[in-house]
Amino acid sequence: MRRYPFVAGLLATFCIAGHAACDTGLAERMHAKLHPQRQLDHERAVCEPWRGLPGRFIVVLPLPRPSSRPDASEFDLDVLVVQQADNGNTDRAKIVSRLFEEAALTEDAVRISAIKVDTARYVLAPDARAFGLRILHQGSSRDHPYSNETLTLYLPQGQRLVKVLDKFETVMELGAWDTSCEGNFETVHSSLALARSTSNGLADLNVRETRSESRSILQGEECVTQDRPAKFKSTMLRYNGKSYRASGNVAAD
Repeated sequence: MRRYPFVAGLLATFCIAGHAACDTGLAERMHAKLHPQRQLDHERAVCEPWRGLPGRFIVVLPLPRPSSRPDASEFDLDVLVVQQADNGNTDRAKIVSRLFEEAALTEDAVRISAIKVDTARYVLAPDARAFGLRILHQGSSRDHPYSNETLTLYLPQGQRLVKVLDKFETVMELGAWDTSCEGNFETVHSSLALARSTSNGLADLNVRETRSESRSILQGEECVTQDRPAKFKSTMLRYNGKSYRASGNVAAD
């Protein structure tokens, strides 16, 4: 019984140390080390402890770049897995795995509202643990509202980070209305769950999609929203040796 308080205290220490490393500028130090001549988008840069892996961090560096379109902004994206030194000195943190992508993100009328690290337990195989990067977008049109969220899964393979799932849409909300009442709206939510089956060494992914539609109309002086029956669909994503791809519908109604 005496071991449990010790374990809880140890986990709390790891958590505090992890957030302390990020709070003291680990992402900024990685930026200064790797891209001293480049601007960093501080608002969207991310540093997050990799939950369950003491001393390991996920750092995301969005780097603005010249765009080929005058009405758009582009960003290179440097995604890092960083191991903190045993003595806690973040100045001696070591890059374990990395993926640098040119022009990975584009922003126009639909802006990137946030970049978030997802450290859920994506254990795709006994020796293959991935993490996710969620990108949130927000449209600027009032009469045609739009927002979405995409999920990309990164799998460390030695010094390389491999994208095994690229920009899978988990949330999508859109509509068209007169900005007063009348209009049509649609929402799609998709969730991932690990399946027991595997393909090419990695677990299959079950996708559960829920699609909801509604219509708002003016009845007299009252704006009334009519919800249509939700639609559900299940899909299996299988690893083809390079990335996850849909293999067809499992069920729909």
